[in-house]
Amino acid sequence: MKYTPFGTTGLRVSQVALGTGNFGTGWGYGADPDVSKAVFNAYAEAGGNFIDSADVYQFGQSEEALGGLLEGRREDFVLATKFTNGAAPDANRLVTGNSRKSMVASVEASLKRLKTDRIDIYWAHHPDGVTPIEEIIRGFEDLARAGKILYAGLSNFAAWRLARAVTLAELTHAVPIAAAQFEHSLVHREPEADLFPASHALGLGIVTWSPLGGGMLTGKYRQGEKGRAEGFGGRVFQAENSAQRTQVLDTVLAIAGELGVNAGQVAIAWAGTHGAVPIIGPRSLTQLNDNLGALAVELSAEQIGRLDTVSSLVPLAPARTPVPWAGPAPARIVA
Repeated sequence: MKYTPFGTTGLRVSQVALGTGNFGTGWGYGADPDVSKAVFNAYAEAGGNFIDSADVYQFGQSEEALGGLLEGRREDFVLATKFTNGAAPDANRLVTGNSRKSMVASVEASLKRLKTDRIDIYWAHHPDGVTPIEEIIRGFEDLARAGKILYAGLSNFAAWRLARAVTLAELTHAVPIAAAQFEHSLVHREPEADLFPASHALGLGIVTWSPLGGGMLTGKYRQGEKGRAEGFGGRVFQAENSAQRTQVLDTVLAIAGELGVNAGQVAIAWAGTHGAVPIIGPRSLTQLNDNLGALAVELSAEQIGRLDTVSSLVPLAPARTPVPWAGPAPARIVA
């Protein structure tokens, strides 16, 4: 396993993160404790040190499983978890969303389940449509000063919200927004238009989820498998529902054949070429080992070019050639 600096923090994290959304069976789909333990241990033995969870994952069971698995080796990992949705299917409205009250209640509950005294990276899971970013920033600052969290991050926030949050944190000398998390894969490249450039410019650590397009890029759904197409109620799933997506998968399969690997490994390897840490979310030891096989895949420039071309986005506006300025030099402003 290789390690990479995480944004402008002092952290060095493994090149893939272990997502633990499948640790538990509270959603009716996931891994039992023995399988979760085997997956966690194998990831650790491979050199992985970046764990990503959320209070809502398996309605708290994911964090509870991690609490036991981390005992005696807490300092070997960067532990990240999220709040916003609550840890129960019928969570009270006062402990969901991004309010300061919800944040405090959520972090205390997560700390108990995780059996730790602090969370390394604490994410707001997504915007709630109500809480102003100023309240989120101040809440993160309070938790950092109390020693409950070390770093703050925003997950699934639009680029403009991300930029505003980073700026407000800087101006108010609050704990910095250190990281951004969002979906990215060969069948979901929209973040390359705004979130990637914003995150790189702001010096954020970047974590991306669903590099396999919910499993579509493995090609398994062509064989009749169900997986996330049904396992999570169809959520976090990209269907092969367009001519372009069919061409993307055909190209992934072709390159996998050229390299003697499988399609999923090609998809994960490609996702790792964008300066991000992709999250893998295996439900079994077999899936974990398969995902980790992507670390040995070396895509050539020609192969990356083929993947980029077949999955390219439709331009948001016509390309324009800049017109050189022919007038007088602009006046210089002196502070």
